[in-house]
Amino acid sequence: MYKSTIPTGFPEGFLWGGATAANQYEGAWNEDGKGLSTAEVVKKAEKRTDMSLGNITLEDIEIAIADKTDENYPKRRGVDFYHRFEEDLALMGEMGAKAFRISLAWTRIFPNGDETEPNEAGLAFYDKVFETMAKYDIEPVVTLSHYESPIHLTMTRNGWADRATIADFNRFTETVFRRYKGKVKYWLTFNEINTGSFGFHETGAVDTGLPYDEQLQIRYQALHHQFVASAIATKQVHEIDPEAKIGAMLARMQTYPATPNPADVQAAQVQDELNLFFTDVQVRGEYPEFMNRYFAEHNVKIAMADDDEEILKAHPVDFLSFSYYMSTVTSAGDSEADALGNMAVGGRNPYLEASDWGWQIDPIGLRIALNEMWDRYRVPLFIVENGLGALDEIAADGGIHDTYRIDYLRKHIEQMREAIIDGVDLMGYTMWGIIDLVSFSTSEMSKRYGVVYVDQDDAGNGTLERKKKDSFAWYKKVIATNGDDLN
Repeated sequence: MYKSTIPTGFPEGFLWGGATAANQYEGAWNEDGKGLSTAEVVKKAEKRTDMSLGNITLEDIEIAIADKTDENYPKRRGVDFYHRFEEDLALMGEMGAKAFRISLAWTRIFPNGDETEPNEAGLAFYDKVFETMAKYDIEPVVTLSHYESPIHLTMTRNGWADRATIADFNRFTETVFRRYKGKVKYWLTFNEINTGSFGFHETGAVDTGLPYDEQLQIRYQALHHQFVASAIATKQVHEIDPEAKIGAMLARMQTYPATPNPADVQAAQVQDELNLFFTDVQVRGEYPEFMNRYFAEHNVKIAMADDDEEILKAHPVDFLSFSYYMSTVTSAGDSEADALGNMAVGGRNPYLEASDWGWQIDPIGLRIALNEMWDRYRVPLFIVENGLGALDEIAADGGIHDTYRIDYLRKHIEQMREAIIDGVDLMGYTMWGIIDLVSFSTSEMSKRYGVVYVDQDDAGNGTLERKKKDSFAWYKKVIATNGDDLN
């Protein structure tokens, strides 16, 4: 649409803030009736480059269930938001945060996932959280499923591979939509739903050891059930709370061709399509034609109920949220070196620097991603994860001087502003791990993202004291000036 004037900066009401997930942040894994989730049976990684989150067996899960400690399962303890939410939210209020993205732990409300009545203690906890957020004028942005499916559903029906999980999930979603009507305006359905194509951590379906095509069959069938559940949740929230909005959430895996060779360009296009397939379904409301060939080549046959396609078409999401950490390059042949991080698949880019964990840092890629998704979908966009995992140290003067984090955030926010000037409708930015939490991929504490430091080491030792880093004051200034002052 032609406009005679263009924006010069961030819009009024832009949702600045931070993001977390219950399974990395909340703790209290065995209190007040909470059940065990899929995240809480994945052992901590042996090394920092270990991203094999889907490589889990039923035997592994049985061992984890029998283990009543958090020694090998750090996500069980998180950083104790459950008991410290007032302190943490006060810090966010001091910062001036406009939004805070959290997830609801499904197993805190329905411990096994298949109960007919919710656990009141779990619902009451989130009541207190939302009431405290309102005290500081912080808008909740709530993820319904952030890698936190009930492990009971894995053991009884292989998680989302079974269509019956749809009804259980939508009993949960209807319960929370009714309970928190008027308290929560922004909802997200499935966190980084595309990562379900990597297996267990997102779908709760165990497929380790099966041939690759059989794994894909289980994963994409499970994902279809999530698409339907997402559409039903969208219908529910629009009927229960017409003022609320609901969005999809994608791990954006921006990829470039390794060379101008047309074969590399086409290979990168395919990778892009495989990434955006998920939001094509959730935003456009239908399966894109390009997946027909992919499914045929891998012998994937999606079983659908008669009205599934009608449900998907009738109830697309209102906005599109996504995480962005890095980009990769794609070659038609074998890449010389694989890039690591956020389950991205591809080669290294010689023009980019990388973090201590090998994640390539590409701020301009964020602008590219924003423009491509805006052109494709024409719905409001929301960056709900972006940040730098780093080895923060307390200096001799007692401070945490994380200038490298400030530099990372500044460069990405600059590119967000450029995308807005380009014409992108961007509604908010919640940086990942506003307060240090347990790493998703490796269950480390050493990999710190927050602008607030938490005194806890990888073994769980420490006081859990919160301490502001230099980036706290910087981000507070960014929010206060609505992104105008990035110095």
